[in-house]
Amino acid sequence: MHQILLTLHSINRWLVLASLLYAIGIALSGLRSGRAFSGAHNAVRHITATIAHIQLLLGLSLYMISPVVKFDVAESASAGLVSEHTFFRLIHIALMAIAVVVITIGSARAKRVTPDREKFSTMFVWFAIALLIILAAIPWPFSPLAARPYFRSF
Repeated sequence: MHQILLTLHSINRWLVLASLLYAIGIALSGLRSGRAFSGAHNAVRHITATIAHIQLLLGLSLYMISPVVKFDVAESASAGLVSEHTFFRLIHIALMAIAVVVITIGSARAKRVTPDREKFSTMFVWFAIALLIILAAIPWPFSPLAARPYFRSF
């Protein structure tokens, strides 16, 4: 079960990034061109938020069963200011949850505003903020907090 969750999580994290980048690109394009907010644009908004919610559920499931986030007092005390355990137990999960909340708020607001330009603008701003939060929370291979490879080999 753990392996299945890990595989789904690994695939879906790239879908989150791709869908956010695509939605931000569509929003920016719509702002620049002044075109109407179509059903296709609305579908991208909705699908992006749905993928983010699925990723949050997968991440929370892994968080509950992961040995990486188990608290070890001796190890965390000797690891310095921020250990890998602290990063995954607190920083990563909190920032990713906040990013999904930001995506959800942005998606809901974009759905409810009336003028098309405001729909694009709302989607662009909220999704871009969420993307920045996600990029800050990723355990990049060059990160001093918790280095992880771009792609895992199982």
